[in-house]
Amino acid sequence: MRVLFVSAPLLGHVLPLVPLAEAFRRAGHEVLVATAADALTAGRALKLPVSDVAPGFSFGRTARRMMLRHPLTARAELAGTAGTRGVALLFGAVNERLVDGVASLTDRFRPDLVVYEPLAVAGAVVAARRGIPAVRHENNLFDGAVLAAVTAGPALRRHRVEALPEPVTAVQIAPPELVGERGGTPMRHLPATVGKLSEPFPGPAGRPRIVVSRSTVDGPGSGGLMRAVVAVAADVPADILLVRPEPGLPARLPGNVFTTGWVPLDALMPTLAAVVHHGGAGTVLGALAAGIPQLVVPGPGDRRHNAGVVERSGAGWAMSAAAITADQLHRLLSDYGLRTTAGRFRTSIAARPHPDEVAALLTA
Repeated sequence: MRVLFVSAPLLGHVLPLVPLAEAFRRAGHEVLVATAADALTAGRALKLPVSDVAPGFSFGRTARRMMLRHPLTARAELAGTAGTRGVALLFGAVNERLVDGVASLTDRFRPDLVVYEPLAVAGAVVAARRGIPAVRHENNLFDGAVLAAVTAGPALRRHRVEALPEPVTAVQIAPPELVGERGGTPMRHLPATVGKLSEPFPGPAGRPRIVVSRSTVDGPGSGGLMRAVVAVAADVPADILLVRPEPGLPARLPGNVFTTGWVPLDALMPTLAAVVHHGGAGTVLGALAAGIPQLVVPGPGDRRHNAGVVERSGAGWAMSAAAITADQLHRLLSDYGLRTTAGRFRTSIAARPHPDEVAALLTA
């Protein structure tokens, strides 16, 4: 078979698709990833065939244009309170830009199956237009059917498709204990991150380790998390690693704070006692798969929603950067209830079908 994977042009969107794409390749099928901009780098680093379907595309320019045209929605999006209004405008425009390139690539590659993520609905539109079976691969904690529906309009109109058809199935990587029961095909969350794993903690062995991670997408509303942790770090009995340090940190960091560039975060998580992060879905699922507590600082877009999901799950909690104290970080390390609940999620995720099983099912 030939299988076309379609992703929005963002690193955090293509990474969750990689385990299933690799499973199809292991089974002898031909795989191609259609995306653009930052996501191209991830695909190439992971040695997957990637095609740029929107040369010159800039997500930042598209986002700024949306914010200027819709300032009230933009303000709500930065606060994480826009619901689907902001995502509909932004990713509607993104998919209108992607859909012609996806159509052209589809005609050349002639896939037997199209796998698309909810915010790359251009894949579903082209599959419908060409009569190709399509599978929606969830990569979000939000309901993917809703996201696809609200972003499809511009791409549907551009290719004269009346309505978005139902996918053959939806691959669900979030456990129902986290997001509720959702129809489709369950699959295990597995690591797929860019970077080389080394030993990024130079401190003494045996101390608890905390990683602080920020979004792969720079923009307004994304700063302050690491500065808040650094401000109290000297009073925390742990080594703390800042991944891709944000601008504005002090020139001299406390002795228990270290910095690093890109690291494969999912591969590092099993060595950690806790993670503090921005609320991206991939980081949420990675921490749950590793069975470690997490503290989420709500941010723009879906990150406030994700922070609420984590807090309701009992495997972590959410708070503003300004509310982070040494006591809160100490509790993150020592709270038995958090660690027990996170461990239950690790067991639940590990019991879900491996991507190899899901690839075999979709092939059949």
